[in-house]
Amino acid sequence: MGVSTTAPEAGVAVVTVDFPPVNALPVHGWYALAAAVRTAGTDPEVRCVVLTAEGRGFNAGVDIKEMQRTEGYGALLGANRGCAEAFAAVYDCPVPVVAAVQGFCLGGGIGLVGNADAIVASEDAAFGLPELDRGALGAATHLARLVPQHLMRALYYTARTATAEELHRHGSVWRVVPRTGLRAAALELAREIAAKDGALLRLAKTAINGIDPVDVHRSYRFEQGFTFEANLGGLSDRHRDAFLAGGGERR
Repeated sequence: MGVSTTAPEAGVAVVTVDFPPVNALPVHGWYALAAAVRTAGTDPEVRCVVLTAEGRGFNAGVDIKEMQRTEGYGALLGANRGCAEAFAAVYDCPVPVVAAVQGFCLGGGIGLVGNADAIVASEDAAFGLPELDRGALGAATHLARLVPQHLMRALYYTARTATAEELHRHGSVWRVVPRTGLRAAALELAREIAAKDGALLRLAKTAINGIDPVDVHRSYRFEQGFTFEANLGGLSDRHRDAFLAGGGERR
């Protein structure tokens, strides 16, 4: 359990997240993920990073149970800072990052894939932000990188999800494959990327980030401010308690 890194072939590092039962990451998990991506990206032998996960789904966001059992705002602050660190690690990774997504990709998962360079998804993958149902805000910055503006707003306000095929039609998912072929498909794309000159790939990643029309760091930080406002006003605890009372881990 935790975050691990493997090197299945030359030039490719695979960072795998495994926090059963649903990959809802505790505070330390977000920091561990950030550290693993940064370490892989700064390895001069690595030319592409694949971000993947074990289990039923790719990512279910933050560990709400940890937040609700912690006195004060320590877990809230830790989760927000940890998410920001992990999202930034993916975006700022010196080499391209390919996200391999299966099952649910929710909340913080959207922050990760929205900041990735390419996404390969299984046929059962679903992407969404249930934030309003969990007493939180955030990651609209990253959802807006996956779908058009008005669809992003509708998905955000309703907490509905979009399928992998829908995102493929919008051009944000590279390929949709059976779950059994997800890892192979992600490695195939990573292998094609890693075949390029490593120095040029790093220059290309810096150049593409430099012309990005949205400053993802600043816009996500702006969103986080409203999450803190909701928490200080008591809205967040009410929604998180209701979520946990209803079973919590059901997805």
